[in-house]
Amino acid sequence: MRFGWRLGALALPVALGWQLGRWAADRRVEQQARRELLSRAGDRVAHRFDPASVDGLPEAARRFFLFAIEPGTPLRTVVDIRMAGRLSLGSREDPRFLPMQARQVLAPPHGLLWQVRAGQGALRLAGSDAMVGGHSWTRFWLWHSWPVVRAGDDADHLRSSFGRVVAEAAFWSPAFLLPGPSVSWSAVDADTARATVTHGSLTQEVEIRVDAQGQPLWVRMPRWSHANPDGVYRLQPFGGEVGDFRRVAGFQVPFRVDGGNFFGTPEYFPFYQARVLDFRVC
Repeated sequence: MRFGWRLGALALPVALGWQLGRWAADRRVEQQARRELLSRAGDRVAHRFDPASVDGLPEAARRFFLFAIEPGTPLRTVVDIRMAGRLSLGSREDPRFLPMQARQVLAPPHGLLWQVRAGQGALRLAGSDAMVGGHSWTRFWLWHSWPVVRAGDDADHLRSSFGRVVAEAAFWSPAFLLPGPSVSWSAVDADTARATVTHGSLTQEVEIRVDAQGQPLWVRMPRWSHANPDGVYRLQPFGGEVGDFRRVAGFQVPFRVDGGNFFGTPEYFPFYQARVLDFRVC
């Protein structure tokens, strides 16, 4: 009996040390991902925004670009964002919001890295959601020592992650959505336009609704997701509302973003509520 107690006492710190080692390894992967995404910062810097370049687009798309990008602005597409806000672990009926702090690099179409810390009291989570090149992951830890979510590195997760990259580019990296070989536009109605983005084998549509001045009101897309009662991957509406627009380096970007699954339906619940603290165009 005494020997078993000693063995258990020895196993606990060994297991904890092993998990802390895995956490440290995840952090190293995140640091490498951040460097790789930031290395894309020079992709389109030589080009500057010419309002005439959007003359042939659907009216809503044209208004969007004229609002979002000042004439002559270098067409940078990589952004580095610090944010705070709330993240829900529950449902619309029982949201269980947690305060969050996050840092994000967005480099469409190549990917994103969202590093977040959330929680309070005994419940404290940290981890990341990422797409870098052909890989993607969602990894969250409780107190840096116990894995609670580990997903990714499969075709379904990659497709879903690419959807997030394109959706967030619609309001935080508007230069990326200018028409070109991988981006085309079509009209939905007088105030809504749809962009279709391709990147390798991946394709994603995103719709932007704008006001009379071209300021985005909401963004919506069909996202490949398993966030549904059946827990199976399928296309379902995802999106949210944006506001508090501010000018940064020639771009008008929202400092308030609320989003969630089933946007535009009675089941919509904005589980992600972010407020930008700092926005840097790289």
